[in-house]
Amino acid sequence: MNAKYTYTEAALVSLLKSNDRSAFEYLYDNYSSALYGIIVKIVKDEERACDAMQDTFLKIWKNIGHYNSEKGTLFTWILNIARNTAIDKLRVELKKERVIQLELVRDGDLISSTIFNPLPATMDLRSIVERLLPERKVLIEMVYFQGYTHEEVSERLSLPLGTVKSRIRKALQELREIFEVCAPKPIFA
Repeated sequence: MNAKYTYTEAALVSLLKSNDRSAFEYLYDNYSSALYGIIVKIVKDEERACDAMQDTFLKIWKNIGHYNSEKGTLFTWILNIARNTAIDKLRVELKKERVIQLELVRDGDLISSTIFNPLPATMDLRSIVERLLPERKVLIEMVYFQGYTHEEVSERLSLPLGTVKSRIRKALQELREIFEVCAPKPIFA
């Protein structure tokens, strides 16, 4: 960019929403170093940080239409995108490392006490979860079967975090009751 422009936040947002190239160049020139600093602190690797940085600006470009100035400043919004992108990249890498570590475990390394032997009553857990109310069932599936955090479920389903937590708590209480019915009673009580 040859000429140096300065924009008010409102003008910059307006230009970004209209996909103005010079506005995106301005955004990159003026905010990338701050965003990169946050990203590299999270992922602790320059190559991953560069990838996360590129993903961040792609997300900003694709989602600028969703920016709402009433919820916060433009910088806060893009900073959250950068932070979440870096955390996502870190999670993916950690999952890959866990898979590699699991692949390195040989059958002979396992001892019988570490092998999970579930009770017959718990073998078909998914069918038991199917008995829950739909709004509870989907939360249990996302958190316990798909590995989402409560915060991620809240974001993905656009539900308040407190609602997510209370529905999960109620679902777990309901599952406990189901398991008490299914579980064999101890002989010596």
